[in-house]
Amino acid sequence: MKCQCVVALSFSYTWADFQIELIASGLSLSTESQSNAADKRLLDILRQGLATEFPNPERIGCPGNALLKGIAQGKVSLTEAEPWLDHLGACSPCFQEFKEFRRQSAIQRRRVLTWVAAAAVLLFAVGGWLWVRNRHSVQATETAVLDLRERSVARGQSQPEADQAPLEISRTTKHLVVDLPIGSKEGPYDVGLLTGTGDQILRATGMAELHDHITDLRVDLDLSGVQAGAYSLGLRQAGLEWTRYPIRVF
Repeated sequence: MKCQCVVALSFSYTWADFQIELIASGLSLSTESQSNAADKRLLDILRQGLATEFPNPERIGCPGNALLKGIAQGKVSLTEAEPWLDHLGACSPCFQEFKEFRRQSAIQRRRVLTWVAAAAVLLFAVGGWLWVRNRHSVQATETAVLDLRERSVARGQSQPEADQAPLEISRTTKHLVVDLPIGSKEGPYDVGLLTGTGDQILRATGMAELHDHITDLRVDLDLSGVQAGAYSLGLRQAGLEWTRYPIRVF
């Protein structure tokens, strides 16, 4: 009688242990807390017993690897698994296979998570690189550089020599850098986009400064609202007339 009680007690704790195995694989069969360290130690001992104390060498009544694998991976619903729970709790071979499938599933999940994390890092890096490249590309297309150093204007003239090719500038331009003719003074300049009759379409003011023996003028000039065509780029210091340079907006 005493032996039967011990067996009953052992099977009771073993069944609780099996519930924990199923919970870990995604099938929740119990809500009872297992936080006590002594209980966990006892369950570890009983886990070892469940793996060896219920031999079934002829594999009588075993559900097969497909179902065991589905339970271990959490792919089989509780309703589908319930008819086999009594067998799984009393068949060491099935329990061992269940634990092996669960171990393999855990390894596969870790691999997937590792690949997902690596892919996320790679996508973040590529996205950052594309954003930076696009930002630099946009900034490059928004800034135009015009070189006037070789475009001289004779004293008393407001137009450069007629045989000089017109400057070219895109309608995407929002910032203008002008390398002024050799000998130009530093200080504030007016910059204007003028029609053939001298009407101002755009006008802005910038500061010319000397850098590495080049006097360059930087100014914000948004050409997005200007129609493509031939114009004049006008430059002047305070109190002076426009010096005009032919320019084509495209």
